[in-house]
Amino acid sequence: MLNRFWRLCFKLLYNELAFTYDAVSRQVSLGHWRSWQRCALRYLPEPEEGIVLELAHGTGDLQIDLQRQGYATVALDLSSAMGRLAQRKLQRTHLRADLARADAMRLPYRSGAIGTVVCTFPTSFVFSEQVLAELARILQSSGRAIFVLSGQLQGRGVIRAFIRQLYRLTGQREGLLNESDVREVFRAPQFNIDCHIVRVYQTAVQIAVLTVVQESDKSQPDISLDFAKST
Repeated sequence: MLNRFWRLCFKLLYNELAFTYDAVSRQVSLGHWRSWQRCALRYLPEPEEGIVLELAHGTGDLQIDLQRQGYATVALDLSSAMGRLAQRKLQRTHLRADLARADAMRLPYRSGAIGTVVCTFPTSFVFSEQVLAELARILQSSGRAIFVLSGQLQGRGVIRAFIRQLYRLTGQREGLLNESDVREVFRAPQFNIDCHIVRVYQTAVQIAVLTVVQESDKSQPDISLDFAKST
């Protein structure tokens, strides 16, 4: 019964109640959500090294960060409600909204078209074999996928219990994993996996950087935005 309740809450938050997502995220993180999200920027290559795909773009905040730093971006989310919110947010800031509604198991981008994938606070779908295979397919031979897996707060007792319930609502992972657990979560032979802990304002953020395993027979692809789109 409780599991059905949390699944319903999760569905509503990403669809009919998507307009509340930013507020819930701030509550989950006690105001640190955006600082945690921006930790992904530390692991990006230079903007000229290819298109950045944001997987599960949510309400669009990271799209603003990426574009303001000069990156060419595309973004994808399965939720049409999140797509509308992100588009309005980007339009208000006079930035491009190159957003797609699609399933991550069938990414609408050509093989080798993407330089970097970024995904912040992913839910369990991104760890599936199909999604990881799709990421390996669309990434350049030197590409990487950057995941902000979770953030850890200080605090105990009632506050910690409240936050744990909010994490269940959003479908996020609460707390940090050890390195072997991170590798077990991904189980992706197409990638080398590096684990990082970033300290931000007395909190800890866990990052996984997946780099495509090098293959000598891969050629350097066209990295234009037009090339990235499937026909």
